[in-house]
Amino acid sequence: MPGQTLTAEAFVIEKRPPADRFQTFVLFSAEHGNLLALQRISRKAGAQSPVPDLFDEVSASLETSNQGRTWFVREARITRKRPGIGRSYETLRFASLLASVVGRNPVHEDSREAVSTLLSTALDSFCETKRPDIVYLKSLYLLARNEGYPVKQEWIPSLREADRAAAAALLNSPVGQHASSEAEAARILASLEGYLGSSTEIILP
Repeated sequence: MPGQTLTAEAFVIEKRPPADRFQTFVLFSAEHGNLLALQRISRKAGAQSPVPDLFDEVSASLETSNQGRTWFVREARITRKRPGIGRSYETLRFASLLASVVGRNPVHEDSREAVSTLLSTALDSFCETKRPDIVYLKSLYLLARNEGYPVKQEWIPSLREADRAAAAALLNSPVGQHASSEAEAARILASLEGYLGSSTEIILP
């Protein structure tokens, strides 16, 4: 019986070390959500589709024989690369954290389009900004809000007054238009992560 096939426009949100001549990825698609995909690594030069890298966007033809638990890459075309993310360790670290959050948490089909848009915006921002910590903070907040958690109604009021003002500035202003220190942003982020860990079902890295 032929396997099920699909074509997905997706982000590469995880790339694992090659094993048994296969490269394993986790893809996120606005239409299909998270997809575990394996691409055979050919020993012949030019004999396979290009191997995507982390944070690439791809158009992939996939096939499964086990009802979608695992997909095999029949063909992949890289539609967008973001080499700027790898130029800074901190940028790579925070971008990887965001990708890991999306990969660890199944996104309801009603929220997938919003998460796809958020991923695109955040990954572009990581390429350009000198404050990846703030991009991650804003993205984590928006992810939680998109999933229906009352971060605005519960988490922000739980902050002390000075931190409420700092959080409002960080969340409501463009990344490059504020003077929040790294220590201040780290304190707000730690509080948000603590709230998500104790009051939601979101799994953090």
